[in-house]
Amino acid sequence: MATAHPTRLPDVIGVGPPRTGTTWLHNVLEGHVDLPHGVKETLYFTTFYHKGFDWYARHFRYATGDRKIAEVCPYFFDTETLDRIKTLMPDCKIVTTMRDPVDRLYSVYKTLRHSALARRGTFEQTLNVWPSMAKGNRYASHLKGWFDTFGRENVMVTIYDELRSDPQAYVNRVTDFMGIERIALSARPSIGDDVNSFSRAPKNRKLARNAFKFMYWLKGHQAYGLINQLERAGVWEFCAGRGEPFPPLTPEQDARLRERYRPEVEALEEMLMIDLSAWKKPRASRDAEKAAARPLPKVANA
Repeated sequence: MATAHPTRLPDVIGVGPPRTGTTWLHNVLEGHVDLPHGVKETLYFTTFYHKGFDWYARHFRYATGDRKIAEVCPYFFDTETLDRIKTLMPDCKIVTTMRDPVDRLYSVYKTLRHSALARRGTFEQTLNVWPSMAKGNRYASHLKGWFDTFGRENVMVTIYDELRSDPQAYVNRVTDFMGIERIALSARPSIGDDVNSFSRAPKNRKLARNAFKFMYWLKGHQAYGLINQLERAGVWEFCAGRGEPFPPLTPEQDARLRERYRPEVEALEEMLMIDLSAWKKPRASRDAEKAAARPLPKVANA
């Protein structure tokens, strides 16, 4: 007679926001905690909530309870997820990562173009059509919602800059908060410190859009093995890439956006009691400061 196993759900959820190294963190945690089977993001509390509890629980059917269970999925800006997660997992811990809002915004733009959700157009044109891109940078107000719902002591706030400059220190903070053994990145050189990014727009928008619709249909049916097989074969990249490379923001665009998001950054500084002045400085100004601080090369005596 088969023995029924108790339903097990995440102890910790890394809620993003999007474009803050969530894929990298998932890859680091793999093998050290029990993650959703076959996929990084279940998207249950947003896209697939209508599928029901059993659909979500099935992702953790192999969790034995011998180690922590976690999911890394960018739910941060989806306010409806707060009550859904709290109701289902009242003692769940939350990990968030704050990123320079201008850098994150441009990364979101590239994602929208890559997935063909946004039509061919400049950054400014896309920002006008997708105002939610800008609303997503209201870090402080969204973070307050997570604090109020789960308790500030149960919500960890990390900074993306640390992930890039000192990934080991970043991971140490996360694992300590989760209550698991520290993970030595030096023992896993294949992970490196790279994060998922897109360099080119789709060559054919219709092909890219249909590919992503098909991918999400497969996700809804938990056909993750086929999704991963198509990824290894290069199908998704073929459909969503190969187009023109994304240009960097111009210095004028960068400076204008930093002034626009200054109040949001200052609100986050006040909430967390940390210095985020680098996020308020135009990129050109920061680059000039770094160049000035760089030691001059030694010149041999003639």
